[in-house]
Amino acid sequence: MDTPTAGQPLLAHYVKKILAAPVYQLAVRTPLQAAPALSQRLDNQILLKREDLQPTFSFKIRGAYNKLAHLSEAQKAHGVITASAGNHAQGVALAARELGIDACIVMPESTPELKVIGVRSRGAQALLHGASFPFALEHALKLARESARTFVSPFDDPDVIAGQGTVAMEILRQHPGRLDAIFVPVGGGGLIAGIAAYVKYLRPAIRIIGVESEHSACLQAAMAAGEPVMLPSVGSFADGVAVAQIGAHGFAICRDYVDQVLTVSNDELCAAIKDIYDDSRSITEPSGALAVAGIKQYVARNAIRGQTLVAIDSGANINFDSLRHVAERAALCGASA
Repeated sequence: MDTPTAGQPLLAHYVKKILAAPVYQLAVRTPLQAAPALSQRLDNQILLKREDLQPTFSFKIRGAYNKLAHLSEAQKAHGVITASAGNHAQGVALAARELGIDACIVMPESTPELKVIGVRSRGAQALLHGASFPFALEHALKLARESARTFVSPFDDPDVIAGQGTVAMEILRQHPGRLDAIFVPVGGGGLIAGIAAYVKYLRPAIRIIGVESEHSACLQAAMAAGEPVMLPSVGSFADGVAVAQIGAHGFAICRDYVDQVLTVSNDELCAAIKDIYDDSRSITEPSGALAVAGIKQYVARNAIRGQTLVAIDSGANINFDSLRHVAERAALCGASA
């Protein structure tokens, strides 16, 4: 195993927070599962980190619980508010219920019904506002200013980042042998920041590769500009990553410790959803399939062979009536290509 790199106080700070995060009071340690058919086809060992198996069917429960667990008693008493396209919302709703905190969640009007139901069934108030996440976020921040509620960022918060970083802690413990790259879905950057901080401190030779929808590539834009920038618009197909600007806390890590950022099309996501289903018999939401789509693109473009590549399968909150579109697009673009 590589030794920790000296002179990285920011990474060391996050590693300590990750190791101390009490996420397992609610989250579960998810399996790192082989994808044999995809591995054979790509001539690389492909491993899926099954975050779709969390209690809320997404990794977001980790960061949400870690943040709420660190609130003061006064903050807990006044309740929390957040904005989310759905997965963070369900994480906050469940964490708040378990900790006895009143929660209000602002969600875009385009949020899949499954995610809205998931929030309300866990006891939180769901307010639908705006055409996309940026509008929901603006409204949530306004409501937070007008009330005593604590705003819980879906990604731009050190406690949220540390909670998501426990994914990396599990991966390195589950696979102590050769690991060439970890592919991470990117929305606001909390997950990739937490993973990059932990992995680059302990095993810096492992490549951290972000994968974004081409319709919401805010990390790629920030990397090019050297600072977070606001996208003029975002697409809604991969609603879980439909974020217009990367978080500042996450970008402070990503700009130095993310090796590469790829973008993929909606059709590539549909094909990747089928690939994951073929190997695991699980149905992933579009944002949850980003990492597999990224691996396929990376292997094809760089003629990669014989490596061990991990894909974060980040969520499974997809409306049932969306599956026909996914299946049709996957068939048209050739999931097996």
